[in-house]
Amino acid sequence: YNAPHPNPINSYGKTYGEHREFLEFDKSQHQDLMNYCSSIDIEYSTSVWDVNSAEEICDLNPKMIKVPSASNTHYKMLEVLRDIYKGDVHVSFGMTTYDEQEKLVKFFEEKNQAKNRLILYSCTSGYPVPFKDVCLLEIIKIKDKYQNRVKSIGFSGHHLGISIDIAAYTLGVSWIERHFTKDRTWKGTDHSASLEPAGFSKLTRDLKATYQSLNYKEQEILDIEKPQRDKLKFSK
Repeated sequence: YNAPHPNPINSYGKTYGEHREFLEFDKSQHQDLMNYCSSIDIEYSTSVWDVNSAEEICDLNPKMIKVPSASNTHYKMLEVLRDIYKGDVHVSFGMTTYDEQEKLVKFFEEKNQAKNRLILYSCTSGYPVPFKDVCLLEIIKIKDKYQNRVKSIGFSGHHLGISIDIAAYTLGVSWIERHFTKDRTWKGTDHSASLEPAGFSKLTRDLKATYQSLNYKEQEILDIEKPQRDKLKFSK
C-alpha cells in the first residue's frame, strides 16, 4: 500500500495506495452509480477483489457480481459470494490452471450453488492480448467440461478490435465481457485493451446482427429467394 506504483507512468499518486484511493469508488458512490444505471435501463455490476469490497457490494445486492481472474483463488472472498450473496457470480479463468478451475467449481458445488448461479468466462489475461494468445478454442474445452455443471459460459476479451468477440459468440458463449473507456490513450494498463464508445456501439450492433443470423432456414426456398429463383434458376 505504501510502496511506489510498480509502473509510475500509470500512477495517480506517489504510492500504490494513493493510486487506488484516487481511482476506487466507495460504497455510496457505487450506490449512486447503481441508481443511475437503473434510471437509464442498464444493469449495474462491478468486480470485487477482496472480502471487504465483496461484502459492501453484496449489501447493494446487484443481480450479478464479477470475480476477476486475479481473485478467483481468493476463497475467503469467494465464500462471501457463495454463502451470503444470492445473485449470479461471474468468474474469469485468465491465468488459472485447470486444477484451480476445477477447485473453484467444486467449491460452489459443495453448497449446490454452481448450476444456478455460476458463470465461467474463457479469458487470457493481458493488456492487450495478441490474437494468437486469445485461444478461443478454450471456450469449447470449458463448455465440454462445465456447461452441465454451471449456469452459463462466457468470454472475457482483452484483445484489440471486435471481430474476436463475434467468433466467441458463434462458439456458443452466452456472455461477452469487454473493458470500455472514453479514451484509449489515458494512462493505465486497461485502456489500451478497451473499447471507446464508438467501438463498443459497433460491437453490440454486430453481436445483435450475429444473433439474428444464427438460425436455420424455415423452408427450403425462402421468400426472399423466390424472385431470384424465378429469374435466374435454370430449369429444363
